[in-house]
Amino acid sequence: MAHVYSVALSKIIKELSLKTISMPGDPDKILVSSTDVNRPGLELNGFYDYYDEKRIMIFGNAETAFLKSISHERRSKVFNEIFSKAKKPPAAIIARNLEPVPELLEATKENGVPLLSTAETTSSLVARLVSFLNVEMAPRITRHGVLVEVYGEGILLVGDSGVGKSETAIELIKRGHRLIADDAVVIKRVSAISLVGEAPDNIKHFIELRGIGIINARRIFGMSAVKMTEKIDLVVNLEIWDDNKTYDRMGLDNEYTEILGVKVPVVTIPVKPGRNLAVIIEVAAMNNRQKKMGYNAAHELLKNLGMDLPSVPSEVKKKKLNF
Repeated sequence: MAHVYSVALSKIIKELSLKTISMPGDPDKILVSSTDVNRPGLELNGFYDYYDEKRIMIFGNAETAFLKSISHERRSKVFNEIFSKAKKPPAAIIARNLEPVPELLEATKENGVPLLSTAETTSSLVARLVSFLNVEMAPRITRHGVLVEVYGEGILLVGDSGVGKSETAIELIKRGHRLIADDAVVIKRVSAISLVGEAPDNIKHFIELRGIGIINARRIFGMSAVKMTEKIDLVVNLEIWDDNKTYDRMGLDNEYTEILGVKVPVVTIPVKPGRNLAVIIEVAAMNNRQKKMGYNAAHELLKNLGMDLPSVPSEVKKKKLNF
């Protein structure tokens, strides 16, 4: 069974800079567990067949105008039903700094529902709130590796312990790139096609270097050397050079790995003394960006040599990684 994540209402209030109209309890203990929100149109007319009490309720111009058009008795009945214990949402937010109708304020106080407000438009509020909830409650896994940002590309370095991931990250930091996580990377699926990585809170900005020990990258290299989160665009698998193995020399074949059901391009870079891994990873990052923009250097070379291009853009192979 999939784990269900939640986020404290206090965190939502801080992230969206919401103003409190009424707060019946501790917002740190009020948990939101749905990434969807509810604009109560049908509910205000008594239709509850698809009502989800786990969703935050949003009141905008349309809802407020409708409420003002009906009688006091009907408003009281509607809000007593909506905010009853069986249907009670985790919170209600009023957009555009609109003044809540008295019955709404009274019903939220009586039923212990937090009432908040914002100056944002309803559409903007919904977009920001859903985006934030999707990130906070995204399915996630923690994997061994190093996540760095190189030329705007999120590069996840994986490989056996001791292969040189952390040392490579240090060199990349010195070359102006940024560290997101070392040793353990929390990977979240924020959409059907996107993964975002971050460091666990207790080891954020720390790097382990064998022979030196633990260092704090932010304190040594400055704030510009670290970043809180980054989208994962490419997985780089570092492995000790094997003379008996044939490595890709053209780049015609595209390999990928699946993380939380999302396909991510992967390249394997063999490691041996004398190879400058930081420079190679910089090139891999730039080459990956070019491929995303539709350019493949191997295809251009084949064309210049008068050779036939593959019938399909590239053969796509799934690669299983242990990390």
